Amino acid sequence: MVVYSQTYVEEKLKKELETTYILVEDLSDGCGAKFNAIIVTPKFEGVPLLQRHRMVNEILKEEMNSIHAFTQKTLTPEQWDKQKPASKGNLKCEGLCQFKTPAQ
Repeated sequence: MVVYSQTYVEEKLKKELETTYILVEDLSDGCGAKFNAIIVTPKFEGVPLLQRHRMVNEILKEEMNSIHAFTQKTLTPEQWDKQKPASKGNLKCEGLCQFKTPAQ
């Protein structure tokens, strides 16, 4: 079984979707089996939520054979502007996404 890193998944989505913001978290302690993603791109403009998820799943089609869980929040830049952190460590996503701040 192939293991995919957080960086690999993030870079692939960034390239294919031309994201303006992307955050991919490996929630599986590094084994690459469970990811959470926030994906922001103009390519989602006018696209229904289900189609957005299908777009992402199609890009990661091969990788999904090894990934057991993939949670995604797909937003347009306008939607992201309304939800992005007002300050570092304060992510207003209506409880739909998690944000970890680096330890100080």
